[in-house]
Amino acid sequence: MNVLFLCTGNSCRSQMAEGWARQLAPDWLQVGSAGIVAHGKNPRAIAVMGQAGVDISSQESTQLTAAILDWADYVVTVCGHADEHCPALPPNTRKEHWPLDDPAKATGSEEQILQVFRATRDEVRERVVDLLARLTAQRGRAASA
Repeated sequence: MNVLFLCTGNSCRSQMAEGWARQLAPDWLQVGSAGIVAHGKNPRAIAVMGQAGVDISSQESTQLTAAILDWADYVVTVCGHADEHCPALPPNTRKEHWPLDDPAKATGSEEQILQVFRATRDEVRERVVDLLARLTAQRGRAASA
């Protein structure tokens, strides 16, 4: 199964989700991320993921293409803009939406901004763990049917 995390710019939330999923997913599940456009990776996202032991520095900021959509069996939009502007998905591609706030819009001191990034990182991890548990359960039910 191939899971795609989709965001507006593929710089923060979708990168975090891809990083967590790469670390936590079983071998039968492949993950990737893309953006409606590619904004490049956010250095703060890289930093806070590194603080949690997940290196996302080698992941690419990728613009969504038809080939990427064809690859995906499951699409998770991680922001409202991507959810609203997600192109039509191929038949049998499942989709869900995670309404995550954009940590790149945080203001305040550098430490206050990093706290927002850490909160997003932790929420993304919880959602990825939940998604992986659901996909694993569905796979188990399908195998026993």
